[in-house]
Amino acid sequence: MSDPRRDDPRLDLLRHWLESELGWRGCGLAPASADASFRRYFRVTHAGATVIAMDAPPDKEDVEPYLRVAGMLEAVGVNAPRMIARNAVDGFLLLTDLGSITYLEALGATDRAAALYGDAIAALVRIQAGGREYAASLPPYDERLLRTEMRLFPDWLLARHLGIEPDTALSATLESAADLLVANALAQPQVFVHRDYHSRNLMVCDGANPGILDFQDAMHGPVTYDLVSLLRDCYVAWPQSRVLDWVRDYRRLAAAAGLDTGAEETQFLRWFDLMGVQRHLKAAGIFARLWHRDGKPGYLPEVPRTLGYIVEACGRHGDLAALGELVRDRVLPAMQSSLGAARA
Repeated sequence: MSDPRRDDPRLDLLRHWLESELGWRGCGLAPASADASFRRYFRVTHAGATVIAMDAPPDKEDVEPYLRVAGMLEAVGVNAPRMIARNAVDGFLLLTDLGSITYLEALGATDRAAALYGDAIAALVRIQAGGREYAASLPPYDERLLRTEMRLFPDWLLARHLGIEPDTALSATLESAADLLVANALAQPQVFVHRDYHSRNLMVCDGANPGILDFQDAMHGPVTYDLVSLLRDCYVAWPQSRVLDWVRDYRRLAAAAGLDTGAEETQFLRWFDLMGVQRHLKAAGIFARLWHRDGKPGYLPEVPRTLGYIVEACGRHGDLAALGELVRDRVLPAMQSSLGAARA
């Protein structure tokens, strides 16, 4: 197999490590995936087997959190990549290969949603219940971080991407909503949070399904965070009735595992809805930042779906009605217009 790129110094460095230091001469290298950071992934073929090479430039990426959280996930019994070898000086890891089919790809090709989401919910409960002893050692999902994340929405999506400069009324709407969303997050039971538990980071695996990726930013935070990441996914949407069925499945499993999900379903659903609004404000801002700061436009088409979740959730809660109206009447039309102009 030929090299996937030419004139790529880091790829040359990776190949040198594999061939000269590990003795894997003639191994195949092919792109596996990239993410929203500076990391890249390659599938390495050697002696009839495959592994994944992570390229994490040391001046841009610290792999220690990744390795630490990977160890935690392995200890709680879920399927996450295990380290095979490491080149700390140059910033390379060799990891076990969890395959090439993401949940997102599988959901688009076949009607496997019930089985796939059942496995993902069971794995999430395992992480939260089995990860109790590790959760307190993770960084806290505190008020400062929650507010910093939400600032991405006015700074990057509204002002930078759409040219909407927040006036006094708009700023007051965002600040009032942020107060509610922070209070909601902090009021919830705090657990091990993956922080990006969604269809692009879950791999379809025979046996120990799902394979779980991109967990290095794990935190100690709200019990609904990963569930809303999974069920109100920025990359794939499901009818509200189906989401509610999955939420109830989660609560049954969580209760059996001794997790606190609130006294009543209505309380949990409010936690869930408002947590989703916080996450989707952040995500919409990140998608705009990925384009304007990092030159990655591929996430912009996901913004209308992400904003739609905000509108729907705010419509169910009167204390967030002003935010929902703002997004529905000003932000979503402007975003759709910008995408239309880009395609023209």
